[in-house]
Amino acid sequence: MSDQAPLSDSRRRSLLRRGMALEILTLSWNVVGVVVLALLAITTSSVALAGFGLDSLIEIGASTVVLWELSGSGEERRRRALTLIGGAFVALALYLLIQSTTALLAGHHASRSGQGIVWTAVTAIVMFSLAVGKARTGRALENPVLMTEGRVTFIDGLLAVAVLLGLAFDLTLGWWWADPAAALVIVYYAIREAADIFRPDDHS
Repeated sequence: MSDQAPLSDSRRRSLLRRGMALEILTLSWNVVGVVVLALLAITTSSVALAGFGLDSLIEIGASTVVLWELSGSGEERRRRALTLIGGAFVALALYLLIQSTTALLAGHHASRSGQGIVWTAVTAIVMFSLAVGKARTGRALENPVLMTEGRVTFIDGLLAVAVLLGLAFDLTLGWWWADPAAALVIVYYAIREAADIFRPDDHS
């Protein structure tokens, strides 16, 4: 049970508008990101950049789910929204685990990418900022879907940092394995978040 005072109708509407605006910003950024990352991944054959592109696709799906959930109400809608977000975490973890492990075992050398470093650095800043906004708005609304998707966005920021470091190490030190290894960093967080979502006691 929450100890915060009940929200007025005007305050709730304001928070809902803020939540939807944060999701629209996330959605827009990631739509652009999918295109940018696809081009970079093709030109560099980077597993980390390809994985980050998939993460952007999952974030697009998660943002769409939250916009759908915020437009309505009801426990069934909320439960389905959380399940869809949890599924996105699982898909992300499986893809990164398979692709990164395969690349490491095969000794895959990606081309170095200064553009990838710039994009992931800016994306990390944007995602962490959006994640903070979603967490605060979700708590104020007592909306677990928005808070959960905020964690998706936070993980997106973590992945951006991991990819950034992998690309930077490859560029400056010649550590080819840093590219696929960077994609493995996020697997633990994605699995942990998916497990939290699918524990029924956490949402009873």
